[in-house]
Amino acid sequence: MTDYQLSKDTYVAVTQAGAYHAVANPGNDPSRQLLRTLLQIDTSPLLSLESLKEWTNSNDENGSLELLYHVQKLGWLEGLNEARRVPSGALEDIVPNLLPALSLDGKALLADDQGFYISSKGFVHEAAEELSALSADIASLHDRHHGLLRNNLGLSTGAWALIDAAGNSQVGFWPLFVGDQRFVLVVGGVPSFNQPALATLIWSLSTRYGK
Repeated sequence: MTDYQLSKDTYVAVTQAGAYHAVANPGNDPSRQLLRTLLQIDTSPLLSLESLKEWTNSNDENGSLELLYHVQKLGWLEGLNEARRVPSGALEDIVPNLLPALSLDGKALLADDQGFYISSKGFVHEAAEELSALSADIASLHDRHHGLLRNNLGLSTGAWALIDAAGNSQVGFWPLFVGDQRFVLVVGGVPSFNQPALATLIWSLSTRYGK
């Protein structure tokens, strides 16, 4: 007998924090798997017990409800009265409108794992090219020292930054693991990730590359 009750006529959406958690590293625990599954759906789905068991890939009703409660309690999911839909069209048209909100200075770019930028805002072309190449070098550096950073020091993040004397980021590199792809979000100045634009960016990438 379960103590959980599902809200009726509620659509499920992944929050900014949930979207970032889903792709911040390539781990595949149950919470991340649930979030990633929802991010691959192009319209926020209606919540039901049958759908929940499908999203969690489990016939354990109580276990699925417990997982949903856990993810909701952490602020990674929210309920909506109306469904949202991921932006349609090419990434080249979608991403430029999302990037400026992710930096207090309005400077951000999205690079692929080969070190080429997909889209950039606020950086001159030459800087965007070099920062994208640097993002690939940093990713390689992080991979080489993964054992130290994660296993010995217990650091689960893969983000790197150049900081000032006060510890504020001047340029930050944030890996986004989507399906078999690793993108890097490069942000100039202090990042501003508590924005709907972050969830929309990750949702857009996940519907295209997540499966």
